[in-house]
Amino acid sequence: MRIVVVNNFFPPRVGGSAHMAASLAAEYVAAGHEVLAVTAAYADAPAEEKVDGYRVVRLPAMKMPQLGLSIDFDMTFASVKPRNWRRLFRLLDEFQPDAIHLHGQFFDLSWLAGWYARRRNLPMLLTIHTLLISDKKLYSAVFRLLDAVLVRPLLSLFRPRYVILDKLGADYCAQRYRTSEANSEYLPIAVDAARFDQPPTRDVRAEHEIGDAPLIVSLGHVIPLRDRLPLVEAMPAILDKHPDTKVIVVGRVYYDAFLERARELGVRDAFIVQGAAPREDVPAYYAAADIVAHDLNGGCGTASLEAMLSGTATIASVAADNYPGIELRNGENILLVPPDDSAAVAQAVLGLLDDPRRRAELARRQSELVRANFGLDVVAAEHLRAFEKMLGERGTRPAG
Repeated sequence: MRIVVVNNFFPPRVGGSAHMAASLAAEYVAAGHEVLAVTAAYADAPAEEKVDGYRVVRLPAMKMPQLGLSIDFDMTFASVKPRNWRRLFRLLDEFQPDAIHLHGQFFDLSWLAGWYARRRNLPMLLTIHTLLISDKKLYSAVFRLLDAVLVRPLLSLFRPRYVILDKLGADYCAQRYRTSEANSEYLPIAVDAARFDQPPTRDVRAEHEIGDAPLIVSLGHVIPLRDRLPLVEAMPAILDKHPDTKVIVVGRVYYDAFLERARELGVRDAFIVQGAAPREDVPAYYAAADIVAHDLNGGCGTASLEAMLSGTATIASVAADNYPGIELRNGENILLVPPDDSAAVAQAVLGLLDDPRRRAELARRQSELVRANFGLDVVAAEHLRAFEKMLGERGTRPAG
């Protein structure tokens, strides 16, 4: 098959959807398929390059202006440059794809490539990575409006087959985009296990002079959907029993309410704000940590699954039936807390810090769970089977 992978976010930009898109593209190549990746220009990344056996093309893009709002995010848009419309269609016509894999339902490249796929009657998958939700009433209303008047109408034009990563996403998509089992695939997040089979590249504890103190790592961009407030509000109870505990927040800070709250509670000195880290350094942060606590507002995304895979005890806030067909057993192969529940976070962290043996056993079982169910090779094979099924329904045989 000739497969096009489309995502406005792509390495060297860091982030879960960027890395998942790139990892799946490489896995498609390893399985014998030809791949073209199309993304938006980012920083000083080359306009075109060859990576892991596939071609990456970055289209000129305009960065979304930063308005000083707490929902500001580093996004770029390629569709605002009219030449990109013609260039994208010409690029795809030259490649002659058999199938297209879109990442991100509110990215303009997904809309343009989706429209192309519909016009050419090509099978397409659309992976839903981010849910437009917020516990802030104003932002929640804005997100609902965007979904209703922009995203859903556009998706209805090209009618993709949705790749839904978990139960939370399934409920969201059914409500916002009217999805059903008839037009969806339930495939979990893909995690590249090979990245965590190598020794750490850095000594994070030494760099931050943490020594043997308890260390919590919270990795991922700080946005309203993942605001770190439950962890901040749990810290007074944690520090009361383990006063040397440190928290390293790894990721860009787009929403800094957690820092103000930490100052209010007198725990700001416990937090080290690292900023974004290169992908290759992520395993080193997990190796240094006693506990990883990232998804505390509801969810269990790529960062949490990678932490579990790495063999570090990880706390998340999803339902036990979050992944259809995958059994999560709280306290055995995962440690779950209710969303936005700082008291539960404090209790979970203290339980793990007070019992190193339990912490190690939980970490081992979490790693086994992720390797067996979320491994990149397993998930990529499921995506390829979905493409082949759609090609068969279309009456076209895969081209290799």
